[in-house]
Amino acid sequence: MKLRRREFIHRTALGVGGLIVAAPQAARAQAPAAQVDPYALVRLGRTPLTVSRFCLGTGMRGGNRESNHTRMGKQAFEALVRGSFDRGTRLFDLADLYGTHPYVIPALKGIARDRYQIVSKVWFMRGGLPEPERPDPDVVIPRFLKELQTDYIDLVLLHCVTSATWPEELRRQMDALSAMKEKGYIRALGVSCHSLGALQAAAREPWVESVHARINPYGMSMDGPPERVAPVLKDIHAAGKGVVGMKIMGEGRLRTDDERRDASVKYALTLGCVDVLNVGCESLAEVDDLAARVRRVEVPA
Repeated sequence: MKLRRREFIHRTALGVGGLIVAAPQAARAQAPAAQVDPYALVRLGRTPLTVSRFCLGTGMRGGNRESNHTRMGKQAFEALVRGSFDRGTRLFDLADLYGTHPYVIPALKGIARDRYQIVSKVWFMRGGLPEPERPDPDVVIPRFLKELQTDYIDLVLLHCVTSATWPEELRRQMDALSAMKEKGYIRALGVSCHSLGALQAAAREPWVESVHARINPYGMSMDGPPERVAPVLKDIHAAGKGVVGMKIMGEGRLRTDDERRDASVKYALTLGCVDVLNVGCESLAEVDDLAARVRRVEVPA
């Protein structure tokens, strides 16, 4: 049966339209996947910092200037730092609370300071440190520099903010840190968050350049369930702030669960908003294990 001219044109248009819609879908389906490099250098938000995707955390079971890392002893801890650097790690996460300041620079002796980055954190709450006094950053940062044996710290955080109104409550400390940054002692500023309200405030606060946030698909040691935390991290990332993921291994609770460790690493890397994985590996075997899990994750090339 012959088609009338108008019907013919209509059917032809539908066919062409289908091809146009299907083409991008086919292209996406056939897009090559690339393995993730655990030691690739990534930009941390809009900060001047370019850091390794894997960050060696040093605060497992940390408090009162001790952690599992300091309890290893100087020789073992420094060997872990140096071995991690030799594999490609360029970011090291420290804190006054952990007591890990004196270890990193000696472990990296002979390596130019601009080849790696150091994070430290200012503890402002009661408890957690041996002494009761909590001097402002203009007092503690000079001490940090002396302990670290460096002229500057790449990223300094207010450690463990929990209040939803922390930007108002900690404005004095924030202003003091900004002044230290203007003098060249700090390159970037931020917070580590330990509540959903604090995390949401970090997304809105212009002072914040980078956020340490707890993220895994199981809600372990997190600020809320993943479905509530992940959108806030996306907001933080969209605002141009760096996102450093913590508790990827559920604060060590996933250590013996291969399947969920793989799933947790994949979850963080494929959210599209986590720049860095900060994991407190306690041996080079754990560093290598994490790197292998990262390499198994595929993302669009």
